[in-house]
Amino acid sequence: MLSLLAPLKQGLCFILSAPAGTGKTTLVNLLMKEFPNVIASISFTTRSPRMGEINGKDYHFITEQEFNEKIAASDFLEYVKLYGNYYGSSRQWINEQRNQGKHVFLVIDTQGAIQLKGKFESTSIFVSPPSIEVLANRLGNRKTETSEMIEKRLDWARKEMEFRDAYDYQLINDDLSNAYQILRSIVIAETHRVKRDK
Repeated sequence: MLSLLAPLKQGLCFILSAPAGTGKTTLVNLLMKEFPNVIASISFTTRSPRMGEINGKDYHFITEQEFNEKIAASDFLEYVKLYGNYYGSSRQWINEQRNQGKHVFLVIDTQGAIQLKGKFESTSIFVSPPSIEVLANRLGNRKTETSEMIEKRLDWARKEMEFRDAYDYQLINDDLSNAYQILRSIVIAETHRVKRDK
């Protein structure tokens, strides 16, 4: 069966932002499972791995000194400081993947997305939770963070959602199946777009 994605010599870049606990990683994993030429950028971070996280698969875990060296060498397409830790996307890796025809998803914070606005050709998508209350329940059910950290994440989620109108597309993840169908429709349509704004 032929892929629903148009074959392009250079892959596209998609920016996906969402508050923690909204399901962004799950949505992108579903895309990668269906479309082999969709790939997620693995961010570099100075934070410690959570239980079950694998270096090089979930994140590239590096020291703050190593991160600063990469900043000095202009290795990052974008980088931010969040909750006291740094996160950044590798410019070289993203370009290499796109040159191979891969469509790269940057699952990044709104700060990073705004850095790239108008400076880098990409399609931006914001995923919202159905409500802050639902998000609070999801974060609590993960049992990976303290109640204090959950409150910090909820405060930041409210700030992030103020920027959603700056994105090209918005969707609400109130039902995973529906949210995925919307996301895949956006990706399919973007690969078939005839004219792109530079």
